Amino acid sequence: MGIVLKQSFRNTVLTFIGFAFGAVNTLFLYTNILEPDYYGLVTFILATGAILMPLFAFGAHNTLVKFYSAQNESAKNAFLTLVLISPLLVLIPAAGLTWFFYDIIADFLSRKNEIVINYVWHLFLVGFAMAYFEVFYAYSKVHLKSVFGNFMKEVFGRICITILLVLLYFEIISLDVFLKAIVGIYLLRTLIMKLYAYSIRKLNLDFNFPKETKVILQYGMLMVLGGSVALVLIEIDKFMINQLISIDNVAYYGVAVYIATVISVPNRAMNQITYPMTASYLNTGNHFELEHLYKKTSLTSFIASGLLLVLIVVNIEDLYTLIPKAYTNGFVIVFIIGMAKVFDSFLGNINAILYYSKYYKTVLWFGVCLALLTILLNLWLIPIYGIEGAALASFISILVFNLIKMVFVKLKFGIVPYSAATLKVFLLLVFLGFLFWQLTFNFHPIIAISAKSILIITMYLGILYRFKISEDVSALLNKILKRKV
Repeated sequence: MGIVLKQSFRNTVLTFIGFAFGAVNTLFLYTNILEPDYYGLVTFILATGAILMPLFAFGAHNTLVKFYSAQNESAKNAFLTLVLISPLLVLIPAAGLTWFFYDIIADFLSRKNEIVINYVWHLFLVGFAMAYFEVFYAYSKVHLKSVFGNFMKEVFGRICITILLVLLYFEIISLDVFLKAIVGIYLLRTLIMKLYAYSIRKLNLDFNFPKETKVILQYGMLMVLGGSVALVLIEIDKFMINQLISIDNVAYYGVAVYIATVISVPNRAMNQITYPMTASYLNTGNHFELEHLYKKTSLTSFIASGLLLVLIVVNIEDLYTLIPKAYTNGFVIVFIIGMAKVFDSFLGNINAILYYSKYYKTVLWFGVCLALLTILLNLWLIPIYGIEGAALASFISILVFNLIKMVFVKLKFGIVPYSAATLKVFLLLVFLGFLFWQLTFNFHPIIAISAKSILIITMYLGILYRFKISEDVSALLNKILKRKV
């Protein structure tokens, strides 16, 4: 098993473990231990930190990955020094502005929810920690060491928060200590990642920067746009809910979105394998393999994400009996965001095709326009429809952005992600959804969810296998069943 496949498998396992801890925290601990206002505050702090991360990182993590392999050994220390200090070009002015204009910023953020007024520095420090974590994670990835960083990103923080929530429940720590400790977790995570990165390759500071410094910094600035667009599309709704309606809605919305986000896990795992393959096909001009991989990743991701959406939709009523009633009115949000996640997955490796091609600048500007559209839609729809309006705004933005990307790839590369098998999978998903929507079991919710899920998965995979709709599914099941094709 090659190093890429081996580490991708381990990363996939870690991602699922992280989501399992996140599910326990999101659905059961936060909802039962914190009041909705404070759960909303935590969600707002983390979402805002994520939005600030690309800006504070100044694209350094992307820059490191793109240019590191092109540096000769004698120039690597100078290059790494440049990359590691480049975020300070944003962080130092941002810290100064926060210090001098603290009251103005606090008043702006808390105009609708006064609870936010004392937590401006929490936002800054979480954004700072997330930014440098990504830089040190990229530092390790360029040395083909990604598993530990993925553990720190997906698992470590969630386990720590689980521990903090238990301590808060037993009143061993206060709410104020809990909120400060969350910031401390992100700072500690970054420090550990730094020490690990330096253990792989010790850094000797060298301020004789590379001659292509201007090009490197320009690329970093472009990647600020790319990273910001991606996170605006994902996180801006939580930020704007705080600005437009009461903060407890951030908590209700966050729970519903987390349930839907599980749909994207298989696609995230697959991307770790397919992205370097896509870059290789683009660099060698292998159009045939590029098209084959595009269609294959689209179908496989659609099969997995579509199944997860059906499982969530048909089981959501049972799931809602397990969490506090205040959080159980989010079916529409789960369905809308779930559909957006499925569409994302349906496009397979399209982001790799775009960002590793010569057209990446054009796509970045498409993204900026769509980010602005997202903000405008949230400003329009949240006051009218509340958190369902936020979900609708995200869905419309993601739908439009993905359609633009799909048409752009069709025009520039002459390839599309769908095939006859795509329609067959879609019809099968609709059939199973309607079939099991009305089916109820008078068991304990966990037993009912398990029984219904086993039935759906068995029928789904059985039909896919019987009619050979997907090569990947057939090969996997053949391997499991130890049958020869």
